[in-house]
Amino acid sequence: MSTPVILALTAGEPAGIGPELCLQLATEVRDAGLVVIASRELLQARASALGLELQLHDWQPGMVPETRAGHLSVRHVDGCQSTLAGQLDAANSQYVLDTLTVAASGCLNGDFDGMVTAPVHKGVINEAGIAFSGHTEFLQELCGVERVVMMLATEELRVALVTTHLPLKDVSAAITPQRLTQVTRILNADLQTFFGIEQPCILVAGLNPHAGEGGHLGREEIEVIEPTLEQLRAEGIRLTGPLPADTLFTPHWLDNADAVLAMYHDQGLPVLKFQGFGRAVNITLGLPIVRTSVDHGTALDLAGTGKADAGSLHTAIRVGEHMARCRKAAQAGESS
Repeated sequence: MSTPVILALTAGEPAGIGPELCLQLATEVRDAGLVVIASRELLQARASALGLELQLHDWQPGMVPETRAGHLSVRHVDGCQSTLAGQLDAANSQYVLDTLTVAASGCLNGDFDGMVTAPVHKGVINEAGIAFSGHTEFLQELCGVERVVMMLATEELRVALVTTHLPLKDVSAAITPQRLTQVTRILNADLQTFFGIEQPCILVAGLNPHAGEGGHLGREEIEVIEPTLEQLRAEGIRLTGPLPADTLFTPHWLDNADAVLAMYHDQGLPVLKFQGFGRAVNITLGLPIVRTSVDHGTALDLAGTGKADAGSLHTAIRVGEHMARCRKAAQAGESS
């Protein structure tokens, strides 16, 4: 598992804390080979504003990234119109999307072993007239896959979601046998490929209180969830549930589990973020590439102050590096 990897790190929204988090990393010696995908001028301007003395090195495919303290490898992307911290500018929107395209394309063609993303601002991108619902959907379309799965993780807990950003009134209808089957298969396969878990044990939450209590509190468990899980178990996937969400997140269940599959956003993520906010990582499963991200937003009020905490970015890089190495090991095993 000592195979070196190169990760692309997109700096995110220019007005946010992403650029300075990237610069903070450059003040330390790094284990992972990181290439920041950003405007060189943006990074230089933010470094000057923060009083950081760093050397930026232009990076091209085939080069070994800098890991020395005070040095940072950069794949320059044109088009950043404004470098002011804390002040959104819709003119930067296409530039932000270009950084994502460069990073993802580099992963697809083998220049990078994975990508880590600093936060973007969805609102200002849409204000620029560009339909954009988030990193996940953008990368799903760019990579041409039918289904992706959002998973957040800390060192102790992984929570994947059957549905993501939906109003509660729409969640039940969205939990279909097809969606539940696709999401579960992706979660199981990617735990094997990207985390090296040979036979993952997945806990599945019910949708209703008390997992429906035998149909008295809802019939989704009886009519959709339980029959689908039975079919998936027949494929060899290790699934426990559906379990009541109010008792699932206890040591009795979690101690022997590799991941939790929650039915909707606010069923699983509040528990994970309470347990590890600031050191959690957002992972997109179902892609042909490794993609991790921070668990926070652009924090415009902190941008340019030097007070932003890079803890979540450190975790995202560490997890991305681990996933990339596991994938390399899996591919080596398949070819041997």
